[in-house]
Amino acid sequence: MKSIFYTSLALCLFSLTGQAQAQLSADKQKTIDGLEQKQGYYGNIAKQIWNHSEVGYLEYKSSSLLQETLKKEGFKIEQGVAGIPTAFVASYGEGKPIIGILAEFDALPGLSQDSIPKQKAIITGEAGHACGHHLFGTGSSAAAIAVKDWLAKNGKKGTIRLYGTPAEEGGSGKVYMVRAGLFNDVDVVIHWHPASSNSANAGSSLANKSAKFRFYGISAHAAGAPHRGRSALDGVESMNYMVNMMREHVPQDARIHYVITNGGKAPNVVPDYAEVYYYVRHPKRDVLMDMWARMEKAAEGAAMGTGTTVKTEVIGGVYELLPIEVLARKMHENLEKVGGVSYTPTEVTFAEAIAPTFGLTTPPTYKEATQVEPFKIGRGEGGGSTDVGDVSWVVPTVGLRTATWVPG
Repeated sequence: MKSIFYTSLALCLFSLTGQAQAQLSADKQKTIDGLEQKQGYYGNIAKQIWNHSEVGYLEYKSSSLLQETLKKEGFKIEQGVAGIPTAFVASYGEGKPIIGILAEFDALPGLSQDSIPKQKAIITGEAGHACGHHLFGTGSSAAAIAVKDWLAKNGKKGTIRLYGTPAEEGGSGKVYMVRAGLFNDVDVVIHWHPASSNSANAGSSLANKSAKFRFYGISAHAAGAPHRGRSALDGVESMNYMVNMMREHVPQDARIHYVITNGGKAPNVVPDYAEVYYYVRHPKRDVLMDMWARMEKAAEGAAMGTGTTVKTEVIGGVYELLPIEVLARKMHENLEKVGGVSYTPTEVTFAEAIAPTFGLTTPPTYKEATQVEPFKIGRGEGGGSTDVGDVSWVVPTVGLRTATWVPG
């Protein structure tokens, strides 16, 4: 849990870099001390969000908890921004610079998990925080409050904003917040994400587009009157077959993945409805869109060949991150001053218990978590996508990753 506070500190330090060096060093140490003193307080908030485990656009309890936390600290709260009930903007101060910090708090469906080092759902089949967004929202709020305290104590002008951003997991909530103009007057946006190591690289991410392809056919008894049926599932499987053949003829850094979300109800009934849910990713959105057009043709061809029809609902789409090296280097500089994570004996015991569940044959060395990685430029080995990408194309954006889970 300590890494929440180290992350918060790195965010705070970045916003203070314009001050005289001597005073700055003292302020930074006070920030460290203040965050350490509130470790239990913020840890409890993160645990509550972990237990709520609400999926995108339904994070009512988690969003309300963060709003209440910030309101108690003197932040002005705008609720339901961009027409999203769980989105909010918390602001403190006035004038320039305007610094935004992103906060996520949505969980993933079907991944309920108790906070123990073995697989055990809190509620079987329910959502869970497999991506660490319970830490993300809490750590970002802690950072915003720490900057607020510094502004108030020193009588400085400037505005700190905490953006409560719902539905990063598949819902692209930030896209709608960008579209609503909520970032138009912001000077810089800061974000972070849980990881197993500490870094603040000038890296990008994968652009992503997702949709559900729905096929409609004619139902019939599969044994009594199969000639009358036109299987919607045949349409789905034909599309999947063609897309899987397409994998040989797309750039090697592309990613295509899908699940059949509805394949019919009974084997002896020709299904008149079936659905497949696709994600497509690539480092460049232009290449992604070319691949997507080919996939749509595959869907149309599948429908023609099986005597069915197809309709497409786009679920989401995000840009790749636009990195800014000068900002990333400044964040890296401050992250190095904060350093990595030192595990307590209790945390070491937990890590050694959870490691074998991931197939790790040797205990974690923790070196990865205790150090800050050398500065790098480029996407690296990550294959993920994020709606932070859309923010980065309208306002200078910088982020870091910090160790919150067991190395390996």
